[in-house]
Order: sequence, then C-alpha cells, then structure tokens
Amino acid sequence: MARLILNLLLLIGLSEAIARHTKNIPAQTFRECQKKTANPLSGCPPGTIYVSQTDENANFQSIQGAITSLANDTTSQVILIAPGIYTEQLNVTRQGPLTLLGVSDRPSRRESYADISYNSTHENNVQVYWNSANHDAIFSDNVYTGVLTVGPNLNATLTGSGPTGFPVPEDTPFGCTDFRAYNIEFTPYSNGPAHAVGVSRANAGFYSCGFYSWQDTVYIGKLGNSYFYDTVVAGQTDFLYGFGTLFIQSSSLSLRNCGGGITAWKGTNTTFANKYGVYISDSQLLAANSSIAPTITDKCSLGRPWNELHRSLYINSYFDSSILPMGYTPWSGKPNDGLSVNTTMAVYGVYGPGYDEVAEKASNVTKVFTEREARPYLTPVGVFLDSEGKHSNTKWIDHSVL
Repeated sequence: MARLILNLLLLIGLSEAIARHTKNIPAQTFRECQKKTANPLSGCPPGTIYVSQTDENANFQSIQGAITSLANDTTSQVILIAPGIYTEQLNVTRQGPLTLLGVSDRPSRRESYADISYNSTHENNVQVYWNSANHDAIFSDNVYTGVLTVGPNLNATLTGSGPTGFPVPEDTPFGCTDFRAYNIEFTPYSNGPAHAVGVSRANAGFYSCGFYSWQDTVYIGKLGNSYFYDTVVAGQTDFLYGFGTLFIQSSSLSLRNCGGGITAWKGTNTTFANKYGVYISDSQLLAANSSIAPTITDKCSLGRPWNELHRSLYINSYFDSSILPMGYTPWSGKPNDGLSVNTTMAVYGVYGPGYDEVAEKASNVTKVFTEREARPYLTPVGVFLDSEGKHSNTKWIDHSVL
C-alpha cells in the first residue's frame, strides 16, 4: 500500500512531500569569500588565487593552471573559481593544504545544496567536466577517467585489480594533508565507468559539491580519507567504491538506475583494527527523477562486496521505494559470493518506504545493527583514524559542520 501511495504521489507531482530529508546548513567557513561581489576577492584569505575564464584581472583562466602554479610544500593555499563551465582534468599532488572555492551565494544564504527531491535539483555556479570513460577497458585503470584526482602520484591513485588492488610501493609518500572543495560540480561527459573524483593517500573534504556519473562515480583509494557534507552523488552501478574511508553526511544519493550496488568496498587486512569503509549518515537515497522512480521500484541494491572485507553502513538515512527489500546483495561469480564472517553490509536507524526490516534480516546478507554495534561508526571522529589506527584524524575536516 505504501508503494502504491508513493507512485500516486509521483504521478500528481507531490514528490517533495516525501523526499526532502537533508535539511542542513552549508559550511560557513568561506562564505564571505564565496559571495558574488564587485571585487571577487573581497572577504578572501590573503594570497587567494583567482580563476576566471572571462575576467581579465584573474590570475588564471583554468583551474589546473592555478593548481600547477603552486609549490609542492606545506603552505596553505586557496583558489577562488568564478562561475563557469570548465572542461579540464584536475590533479592535485601537493602535500600542503589546498582549498578550491566555487563562487556562490548559497553559503551566505544558508541554502543547502543536497536538499533535493525527484523534481527539484540545484546547480552550483562552478561546473567541471571531463570527457572520458573506461568503456570496454580502453584504459588500463579507471584513474585515467577522473575529473578530479587527489593523490601524491600516479601509482598511489591506481585502482588495480584482484582482491587487494594495485600494490602501491611502501615508500610512496602521503599526498595532500587537507584538500577541500566547496560548491563545485564534478561531472564526466559519459554514461560509462568514470570517476567524478578519486582520493588516494590524502585527506579530502567536499562541501556542497556535486558528483555526477553512472558507474564508479566516487573512488577512495588506499589510505584515502574523504568527508562529504551537503553533497549530491549520482550514479547507477557501484558508484561509491574503494579501499579507504569515506563518510557521507547530510547528503543525497541520486539513483539514475540500478546496477550492481550503490557501494562496493575492498577491505584490507592490517596489523591494527582499521575502520576502512563507507558510511552514509543522515542522508537520503532516492530516484534521480519522477520518470525513473516507477521503473526502479524495489530494484536498487545498497551494495555488494568487492572483497570479503567490504564494510559499509547506512545510518539514520531515508530510503525511497527504489531500494531492494533485502537491502544488500552478494557478488555473484566471486568465491562464496564475496561473503564471509568478516563482511559488514549493514544499516542502522534507517527509514522510509524502501526500508523492509523483515526482508533485510531474512536475507542473511544485510545486517540490521543495534545501537551498540553501530556506535563505533556513527561519527567522523570515530572512523577517521591515523595510519596506525590509534588516534582520531579529523583536523582536516571543516569544523563548522561537525
């Protein structure tokens, strides 16, 4: 009955009555700098670099040109980007903190970017596109498709194959200790496997950003830490995947269709108790629009195990009727379907027409966590750890949203 009511609501255009579950205030740290003003650098930190395709007073016309101009040192740098569509591939290899700011009035107006519904979306003023996809494995690795890649070098960012992925050399340095992006959209011109963003051996926070691909949208590689707040992530197949740690908060996962699963993680054996995995908290999972919603009802898997150490957890989040009643699914064709006693594919405190607790428990695949089981993973402070798994590692996160 609930699903029938939902479809009726969609037909009469009342989807907003059921799909708004991300009421939040965007990050405020750089709101004055991001405002549209006569002097674009008004309110910005001293030394801010300005990028514009049309302003003759800008320091650079391309974002990558500004990034490349920076020394690979430990100084903190800020780049302000004027409104526009930038067709370029971005690579950040420097170790020092780097912040990319999209010009936007949304932060100062306290307007959420992720507060979308089936028929209501938002656009940032700064959009970055790159035309590349790994159709038929034309590239040796998905990293070559990325719109934005944050990592110390190519080897560190490679996905690789097999249960443990690319064997990154042990002497590979750590990359950017504090990368941030605000109010920017990252979109491949493709409906195939293509990274909107990849983060490896680096710390990266994204605030009010959009990531729009179809498969493999977000990749968090080995020793990668990434925090998403007030974001929209769109995809169809395995569009949150990787080895590292990803915490998504107060965001929207936009389902363009259903294929594979939403999450696909490769856990890693370490000498300490790690918390590598993907965590989606206080967010909403919903069909990308009212046209696709009836087509994908009951069909979208929450995830599948890229290897048997997969760990993912949905926390206090809303599921629309697109979600498969059993929740997660095995990975057919892998030994034991990718499952073992060490596989964690779980939910805690989730709700909505797409949540079926009875079916999930009966699946013997999806775990419905108790508060005690979920407690170690409920906050960024709890899951982001140093390289030895001993201490919390959150200095790189914008504390205006924690």
